[in-house]
This record gives sequence, structure tokens and C-alpha cells, in this order.
Amino acid sequence: MRTLVVLGDSTSVGIGDPVRGGWRGFGPLLGESFADYRNFSFAGARIGCLRTKQLPSALAARPDAVVVLAGMNDTLRSDFDPAKLHQDLDHVVGALRDIGAAVVTVRFHDHGRVFRLPGTLRRALSDRIAELNAVVDAVVARHGIGCVDLDRLPGAYDLETWSVDRLHPSELGHRRLAAAFAGILGTPAVSQECVGGVRITPLHHAAWLLVKGVPWLWRRSRDLFPLVVRIMRDARVAEPIRSDRSLPTGLLSDVVEQTAGDR
Repeated sequence: MRTLVVLGDSTSVGIGDPVRGGWRGFGPLLGESFADYRNFSFAGARIGCLRTKQLPSALAARPDAVVVLAGMNDTLRSDFDPAKLHQDLDHVVGALRDIGAAVVTVRFHDHGRVFRLPGTLRRALSDRIAELNAVVDAVVARHGIGCVDLDRLPGAYDLETWSVDRLHPSELGHRRLAAAFAGILGTPAVSQECVGGVRITPLHHAAWLLVKGVPWLWRRSRDLFPLVVRIMRDARVAEPIRSDRSLPTGLLSDVVEQTAGDR
């Protein structure tokens, strides 16, 4: 394989793994095994953005391998819609498979464990992630693509795996991601030795809170805070979260049937 393309959100951009002049992340680490590496990700991207803004560039690059990593931004929005997510992700993966690309994606971990959220809020967020993972499972099964289960990734819940914001992987976290993708794609192993990145100090933690954390919280307050209240309320009356990993019946199964002939 000669050409690698990465599609996704801020994690795919490399945020959390600072180097002089910008970000690195799992993409360049994995891309070292390819003659041509291209990353069309951007911060804040949702799965719908992959379909409308990133996929055309990816198809034009005629990649041999593609990493697709997005979805967490969708779980935090008030317009979260599993049916629409399935349609968009299925279209993206199907189009990439149609040109012969090897595709690998992820199913997500319990982010509430990373944030140490209180019980009710953690259960509400976990419910959203379970629905997102059901979408991923359906697309992976239909197209036969590779998938990294972040919940089972070694060290997934270790503090050292995460950057100061607890939203993005640290350098070690990005290296662990790159190694998992390499294992599925059959490319050379990625070193787990942290080298070349900027050393994170307590000053970085304070600077992030002042320059990034508080402004982000302010910008998202109109959308995030009402959503938090609503999903906590809904979680009190909703059915218990399924303990198995099977595709939920009803809505998603209907969507799979409806979109089976879309491409």
C-alpha cells in the first residue's frame, strides 16, 4: 500500500500530541509506512462532515488505506440522530470500499470513565456512545472493514493515555492508536517510545484551562448545558442500557434495510 488517507475530527488532526509548529498525532506516525500520506480531518468535524466535506478529497486521492475516526462530537449535540449517522457513515465507507481502499475505523470507549463523570450523567453519555457504536458495528459488518475497539485498547483508561483536556489522546495515546491501526492494516509496527513531542508541564495545564478550556466551555454552553440537563432527565426514565453489544432492534435495523441499496 502506497497512499494513506485520514478522515475525522480533532483527534485525527493530532490534537493532544503537540510538536514544534503544530500537532502530530496517530496519522503521521502511521503514515511513516506509506509513500504518500494525506489528512483531510479538521477540528469539530462530525460524521456528516466526513461525507460532505472530506470524502470528495479522499476519493480524488485514490488511497490504498483509509482511517476513519469521528463521532464523539455527534454524541454531545442536541440533534444526535443515529439513523442519520448510519446513513452518512455507510455512504462514506461504501464509497471508499468501491474504489478498493482498505478501511479501518473505531468503536468508542466509555468517555465517562475518562472524565470521572457522576453516575447519572455517565450513564446518559454511555447510552449515546452505545447507540453510536451500534451504528459503527452495522457499517463494519456490512462492508467487512477493520475496526479498533477503543474500550479494549491496552491502556485505554490510563491517565497517561490522555492529554491535559481529557478529550484527546496524549502522545502515548496517539502512538497506541497508530499501533492498533497498523496491526489491522498489516503495516510495520509503530514505536511506543515517546520522542519528538513537546514535554507537557504544569504550565501547559494552566495555560490550556485559561486559553482553551474556559473559552470552549463558554462557546458550547448554549448547546451543551441544556443537553446535559435533558439527557440526565431522560436517563431517569429510559430503559436500562443493554449489556450486550448487539445491534439494537427497531430504528437501526430498519435503517440498515432502507440503506442497503442506496449506493
